[in-house]
Amino acid sequence: MPVGRSPLLRTASAHRSGLDAVVRFESLASNSFCTPKPIKKPMNFLQQQDPDIWTAIEAEATRQREGLEMIASENYTSPAIMQAAGSVLTNKYAEGYPGRRYYGGCEHVDVIETLAIERAKKLFGAEAANVQPHSGSQANTAVYLSCLEVGDSVLGLDLAQGGHLTHGMKLNISGRLYHFHSYGVDPKNHRLDFDQIAKLAREKKPKLIVAGASAYPREIPHDRFAEIANDVGAKLMVDMAHYAGLVASGQHNSPVPYADYVTTTTHKTLRGPRSGLVLCKEENLKLVNRNVFPGTQGGPLMHVIAGKAVCFAEAMTPEFKAYGKAVVENAKTLADTLLAAGLPLVSGGTDNHLMLVDVTALGLGGKKAEAVLDQCGITVNMNMIPFDERKPMDPSGIRIGTPALTTRGMGTEEMKRVGGWIHQGLSHPDDSALHQTIRSEICELCKSFPVPAERCN
Repeated sequence: MPVGRSPLLRTASAHRSGLDAVVRFESLASNSFCTPKPIKKPMNFLQQQDPDIWTAIEAEATRQREGLEMIASENYTSPAIMQAAGSVLTNKYAEGYPGRRYYGGCEHVDVIETLAIERAKKLFGAEAANVQPHSGSQANTAVYLSCLEVGDSVLGLDLAQGGHLTHGMKLNISGRLYHFHSYGVDPKNHRLDFDQIAKLAREKKPKLIVAGASAYPREIPHDRFAEIANDVGAKLMVDMAHYAGLVASGQHNSPVPYADYVTTTTHKTLRGPRSGLVLCKEENLKLVNRNVFPGTQGGPLMHVIAGKAVCFAEAMTPEFKAYGKAVVENAKTLADTLLAAGLPLVSGGTDNHLMLVDVTALGLGGKKAEAVLDQCGITVNMNMIPFDERKPMDPSGIRIGTPALTTRGMGTEEMKRVGGWIHQGLSHPDDSALHQTIRSEICELCKSFPVPAERCN
């Protein structure tokens, strides 16, 4: 046997190193603005080596802990996912796929990537999966390269009506390489206009139809998209990045039985690391694999893939199913609270994890509304609403989501309080004293609902 520690001892050492990393990460949450505490921490290498970065990270941890994170695409990952994503796997190059790598020493990362693939397939009931995309945008690009040629016709949801940059926005690579035709929502009820979609499909004869959205508060009927795609001989891709966690928990119908390709991020409602995923039919996997690597990426991020594997396992638990149900219940309660206060919502409510509020009813633009709520300790993002007449950098709306607050354990009673704070703050946009009062009340509420990393202390 070669000189050195046994594999078992090496594994144990790596495990201890990982635990140390979690301790160091969780120490971010130990210095609270609300209740200052003496700092008693183990040696922190980042703090010693680069205090500027350490200070910024600690400040961000405090912000996440003491405020209400209500950007619909944000969430808190578990300590286990953070430990995997911060592990020694960041040191390993592994170009290629399990069993077919261009580097040696990949026997352990092969196990990890295979677990991630099999768990993704099981979670979503898919025939095949590629877990290497670094993001949802790169997952989408890989699918486009797998089924389109430059200049091909594609249908996608208009960015200004709830779509995503990668669904044909002219400055994005999708809009630069392919001829996207945008569909939208009905001007009266703000629901997907399937008459328009079917008409466009017949007229434009797209090679691919893209379904999915980043700012659409209603459940998407994938079967109707499949019918239209079949009628015109188009492939169907569903980008479920925003609601993948709701699909996994049974709160949203699954696109997998209907689509040729399904893409998603692995954070947002899925609560994993920031990354991407492609699900597809087995017959399409070879092309997808080729267009992820070497088509659009080099070496995969094995530490992130490990985090994804943990995420997929978490999403198959009864606790995650309860979480998904609570996300939707919280969103509906918050929407009802805002409506009762007189704030108009796009489509009149929500079926999922997010809502769009038209703040012009209060004489505000989205930019001002975002800033006001930030002063109150509530983080949202300004967002265009359907048929918006304002500019993208100061639109008519804000987008609000419940995934992160639900992860902290907040429920419908807390959503009623949150809705009241939102209405109060936006109704008095220049009252700094009121904003500070709301911020203090929110800080007190947050003490009862620790972020995941704090629960391990």
